[in-house]
Amino acid sequence: QVQLVESGGGLVQAGGSLRLSCVASGRTFSNYAMGWFRQAPGKEREFVAVISRHGGTIYYTESVEGRFTISRDNAKNAVSLQMNSLKPEDTAIYYCAARSGMKSRKSYEYDNWGQGTQVTVSS
Repeated sequence: QVQLVESGGGLVQAGGSLRLSCVASGRTFSNYAMGWFRQAPGKEREFVAVISRHGGTIYYTESVEGRFTISRDNAKNAVSLQMNSLKPEDTAIYYCAARSGMKSRKSYEYDNWGQGTQVTVSS
């Protein structure tokens, strides 16, 4: 198991930026693909971005492509999500998740989750 702690959420106006961070502890961080997911009120949790174990492969959901950037620093056991040009529809609780081995866009394939951090984008 790996423990995950997110930070960096908050309230921002549309068009603004936030940077989310997630720090891991407990196991070898580079053994895990890292994903970001989000859940808006009344909606199911959805995939946002994923980065492979050594950062060589990255995927984004279409709605954030070109606005969000996922990155990781294995020396610091950390993964980040830089969010630019934020829109009200980006409002959600954002979760980082770790999956041993291969990257995935499916939330049910992750068994390590952080507590979540709220992102609110006002119009």
